Amino acid sequence: MDHSYLFSLVSETGAAQIVFFDAKTKQELFRKAFPTKNRVGKVFRLALSLEELKEEAIKAITLQGGTAGRKELLYQFQEGDQRFPDPRGRAFVSDKKYGQEKLPSDVYTVLEVPGFDWKGSENPKIPYEDSLIYCMHVRGFTKHATSGVSHRGTFRGVAEKIPYLKEIGVTTLEFQPIYEFIEKPARVANQVSSLREAKVNYWGYVQGYYLAPKADYASGEATFECKEMIRALHEAGMEAVLQFYFPAQFNPMSIPEILHYWVEEYHVDGFHLIGENLPSELLAKDPELSETKLWYYHMDAPAIYGRHEVPKYKNLALLRDDFMYEVRRFLKGDEGLVPQLMQMIREVPESVGKINYLTTYWGFTLMDMVSYDFKHNEANGEENHDGTDYNCSWNCGEEGPSKKKKVQRLRMAQMKNALCLLLFAQGTPRIFMGDEFGNTQKGNNNPYCQDNEVTWLNWKNVEKHKELFEFFKLLVNLRKENAVLRPGTESGMMDSIACGYPELSFHGETAWKPQFECYGRQLGVLYCGLYARKKGEEYFDEKKSYNFLYLAVNAHWESHRLALPRLPKGMRWELLFATSDAGAEKEPALDHVTLSGKTTALYVSVVVKGFT
Repeated sequence: MDHSYLFSLVSETGAAQIVFFDAKTKQELFRKAFPTKNRVGKVFRLALSLEELKEEAIKAITLQGGTAGRKELLYQFQEGDQRFPDPRGRAFVSDKKYGQEKLPSDVYTVLEVPGFDWKGSENPKIPYEDSLIYCMHVRGFTKHATSGVSHRGTFRGVAEKIPYLKEIGVTTLEFQPIYEFIEKPARVANQVSSLREAKVNYWGYVQGYYLAPKADYASGEATFECKEMIRALHEAGMEAVLQFYFPAQFNPMSIPEILHYWVEEYHVDGFHLIGENLPSELLAKDPELSETKLWYYHMDAPAIYGRHEVPKYKNLALLRDDFMYEVRRFLKGDEGLVPQLMQMIREVPESVGKINYLTTYWGFTLMDMVSYDFKHNEANGEENHDGTDYNCSWNCGEEGPSKKKKVQRLRMAQMKNALCLLLFAQGTPRIFMGDEFGNTQKGNNNPYCQDNEVTWLNWKNVEKHKELFEFFKLLVNLRKENAVLRPGTESGMMDSIACGYPELSFHGETAWKPQFECYGRQLGVLYCGLYARKKGEEYFDEKKSYNFLYLAVNAHWESHRLALPRLPKGMRWELLFATSDAGAEKEPALDHVTLSGKTTALYVSVVVKGFT
């Protein structure tokens, strides 16, 4: 059966050609011109039979003295003196390795891509309340020699790490750009090049070739290996969400087509849209994307759904920096932030999700957030002028790495404090790769050009910072076991399960009265829900048993007392953990607990022995 391939190009001159090459030698074989009769506006189109193209290729190869059996073709467009790959191409190759300077003429479009068997795998469609998001860079995640994978820095490397991701409770992978882009553009002769141009564009936040996965992120054929990774994630019950950056000059009318293609061809579960003034409302109303997660910094839910309307499948979510800045400021001890912290803990919009994070691909990692007061971007070659100056960080007494045990222990406590507030907030938690085991980027808060050990995860830190790693897993399990920590909508001060207590309440030195004074730096958070008990590998609710959790947080450097709300008859409070060495009282008083400075403690309800 013959197939045709439709080529299209936006051309100002109309004098464009398609140049075909032998896939192995990159030698030009023949050309085809775009006919002006097929023009619609500035768009030129040409449909060509694949069989005829292959036959013409065989003739050209034979005339050039090559082997006639070779049929694989590459192509580029040419307009005037400029040659470049097809902006709508599905796959690309280049003789230049990752990180070498490239011109568009160094990149070729692959004419045909291999088929793929999805083997019946399905998108998991995990609700936001049950999700734990892990933001990662495909190359940096496994490129380090310590990663222990066979295909370092690739889609297959990510797939090899799925058991690890399952171990730490991740449900959703968010990928920094994996679409094709030129990571190191060639410098033009006689042009004064800045240091930024001489660096590798490691992140990929540029206009790219949006319909193809990045060839350098594969050990072999990129389209196949990318689909293979997504299939493996789905088979493990996990999701793949892709970041797409669209610069201001990009035509927003093309965005729906791009997203549709990745949903249909790659079965992706969602997109994090990055760029200003993107058509978020149009995309949110797109019926083809109604079961695809869409994340953006602003979603006008009333305009999209109507006031107080809740969609059957909540696919939209807000992803913005408010949680990161408010909670970081509270953690380092700034005054007057208790009301903001309460809002960040309980906020879950009615019609859309809310994604919370304390770190992301830009800015300090979790370890660097407690190790540096100032950014250290000197390695970027821009005299430390790049990157944000607003980090809301605290170095715990010494800038950078420290051998002082006191500083090390304080940093460990602060990282645990941060994770507690992230995992006990009722929105959807999101972490950046390596934060679960104390990854550092050496104080670089803008490592856009660092394709090296600054951004590659050192997997030895899993053992080096095992205390933090195990603590993170403990929090994830607590969140999983206690549905009250992850409601689908914002918990009000309501007793919806008739246990005699609101599902969520806040406390200060006095029970039921949080402290709003400007000097307040402590807060008690009481959660009441049905007790979830493990049975085999599943969790179920015991309808007649209630579970109480009390998170006591002291961000001040001095000790403070917090009230402990009274429990129902026959129950008492028991300390599950405290984040600092000084800690909190293991056997608290009947109505209060004293916390040492920079400490978070979790108390859980237990049944008094002998009480029935």
